[in-house]
Amino acid sequence: MNFEDKESDAEIEKTVSSPCIANNSPRAKFEQFKADSNYLNEPLLTELINESDHFTNDAVQLLKFHGSYQQDDREHRKRGGTGKDWQMMLRLRNPAGFVPGPLFVALDDLSDQLGNKTLRATTRQCFQMHGIKKENLKEVIETIVKSMGSTLAACGDINRNVMAPAAPYEKGSYPAARKLANDIADVLSPKQAEITYLDLWVDGELKYAIKPSPEVKRNRKKQLNPGVFSGDNKEPLYGSTYLPRKFKCATTVPGDNSVDILTHDIGLVTFTNRKGVLEGCNVYVGGGMGRTHNLDSTFARIADPIGYVKGKDILELVQSILALQRDYGDRKTRRHSRLKYVLHDMGVAWFKKQLTNKYFTKKIAPIKDEGVTILEDYLGWHQQSEKLWFVGLPLLSGRLTGKVKKELRNIVEKYALDVRLTPNQDLLLCNIGNYQKSSVNKDLCNIGFSNPGFPEPLSRHALACPALPLCGLAMTEAERFLPELIDRINNQLKKLDIDKSILIRVTGCPNGCARPYMAELALVGSGLNQYQLWLGGSTNLNRLATPYLQKMSLNELEKTLEPLFLSWKERGTSLSLGDHVTKLGNEKVMSLLTSNAAP
Repeated sequence: MNFEDKESDAEIEKTVSSPCIANNSPRAKFEQFKADSNYLNEPLLTELINESDHFTNDAVQLLKFHGSYQQDDREHRKRGGTGKDWQMMLRLRNPAGFVPGPLFVALDDLSDQLGNKTLRATTRQCFQMHGIKKENLKEVIETIVKSMGSTLAACGDINRNVMAPAAPYEKGSYPAARKLANDIADVLSPKQAEITYLDLWVDGELKYAIKPSPEVKRNRKKQLNPGVFSGDNKEPLYGSTYLPRKFKCATTVPGDNSVDILTHDIGLVTFTNRKGVLEGCNVYVGGGMGRTHNLDSTFARIADPIGYVKGKDILELVQSILALQRDYGDRKTRRHSRLKYVLHDMGVAWFKKQLTNKYFTKKIAPIKDEGVTILEDYLGWHQQSEKLWFVGLPLLSGRLTGKVKKELRNIVEKYALDVRLTPNQDLLLCNIGNYQKSSVNKDLCNIGFSNPGFPEPLSRHALACPALPLCGLAMTEAERFLPELIDRINNQLKKLDIDKSILIRVTGCPNGCARPYMAELALVGSGLNQYQLWLGGSTNLNRLATPYLQKMSLNELEKTLEPLFLSWKERGTSLSLGDHVTKLGNEKVMSLLTSNAAP
């Protein structure tokens, strides 16, 4: 078998029968491949110890479940087409963005010694390392595991890193939201795959296994309940074929939409009592960003509200929703396999009926009022508790490199701090004592963070995916182009005398890793130096943007946007750009975008 990590691969689309799926629908050959892998073990185990400089595509498919993608640096391929510059991208499991200080120090060392000397904070609140050679992969993962970290289930057809507001506030609903994110990560962690993971990377040392809380242990027993049980005793929740595709969860608190709550398979807004004890959650289901150009059957979608569930039942609910997706997600066509398509095809009413009839027997009440919601970012200095502070540092595209990376590592070591990563690809230094604050601030000023709470407005919430040269799906630039894009739009706004910011996101392909379809202005790669133009998302991330231009050349950027910006200015810019676009309507916006086009 030879499976590429591409949606169009004909081999993946071939249908065979495969065990463990409850609805007995046709399924792709790839599903049988997972079942035959002995819980994500072979051929990865065999290839890990051979002398090849890269894994075969079969092993690559399993490698994802262990947190790694194999990549080829397109700019360093051998001349004459005789070979590729193979390397591994490694992604960590950091629920709620938490990175203990010792782990951050270890990652700094590993990236310098066995990577490309950079770290990258992702839009899912975890660190990625790049440039790891195949022969060093085991050493890197083993060191991470032994340094309080993990890469298990950071990629693959499984629940991914669970997001939550990164702010380490010890007040309100924030502690409960962070705890819930950790509990969800543990309750949805694969049972047998974790054993495979420890066997492969730390020689089976079970002392590094996930240590769930008593509450998580109780809820994991419910994986044997009718409906939720896969029929496989070794992997009771997932079964031997795991999920049809990736699965994403996030938690937050009322009013804080730092996590883009509507873009996840499951989004939970936590409500607590005055003592901070979890009372229940508003539940949103069926969000997702991935799509394919020129294929209308794939699309970005925001999640539907399905109701409010009591706190004591939330972990059972999350397992039940995952089990429903396990059984009814499309296993024949991977492009159509996310939970969002189940919701779209079958409807919210069907989903709730199926969920409560077969998987989850507790009550689902009406949604509770959450009040006004904004995009929080926690940049600058904030009081964490009576005796502690944290500081949010802006990192454009999340990239840590050079002097800043090294000095942040020194600060973490010197003051015994922890790190938290935000969904906006920024970094928080946490647990700074009152007596340490001035010293930490001085050290930060020395490396350019003199006023971290006030970055340049356009860059403050801008996101970009890595794209070229490493991502195999990238059609054009994103991360490396973002600084230029910000400068160009900033200069244009100044020229037009517009003193207003815009929520900007850029991706090198339509898969949506930087969640572009929620932005006020997004560029989505559609060819070399060409992008789709999306407009109309909201500043608080509660509305999808709309595609307007299919292939806009970068040379046409200012000329295309100027009429729209001028119309925005004429309205007094009292509205955000996204609201202005929505109010104008598609036809008027399109006429403005094309008014300067060559005849």
